[in-house]
Amino acid sequence: MIQRIQSLYLFIVTILSVVGLCTSVGRFVNDGVLVAKLYNLCMTMQPSGERDFAPWALFVLLLMVAVVSLFAIFLFRRRMVQIRLVIFSGLLLVGYYVALACFAWYLSDAISGMEFHVSWTAALPAVSLILEYLAFRAIMRDEMIVRSLDRLR
Repeated sequence: MIQRIQSLYLFIVTILSVVGLCTSVGRFVNDGVLVAKLYNLCMTMQPSGERDFAPWALFVLLLMVAVVSLFAIFLFRRRMVQIRLVIFSGLLLVGYYVALACFAWYLSDAISGMEFHVSWTAALPAVSLILEYLAFRAIMRDEMIVRSLDRLR
């Protein structure tokens, strides 16, 4: 099961999603002064330490990606279901970036026009999306091999 390359890809996606859950996505800056940090679960105001849990949807999307990818690893005998889960996980990652853009735009306007600076950890879901695509290709390759062998019998 883990010796298949797509299982390795999906395991790395799970790890990257968990790391992305625990780190900051970006920060809001006003004239070079840090005002707030945006995490996937909350936004922390820097001087006071006050937390706003408005961006909880980012957390839910990444958590779903981690769970679906981990669950897809164990469906190695049911390749078509595994393919559907990988596609669903990829769509969740695209939705994550749409939600991140909406939250960054909305929260920067809500905090009187602050600038949003993206952290390097915001690229982790993009790397996960690439690995999901590679897993999809590897699963499809396995499915084509199995179908060709069934034709020979």
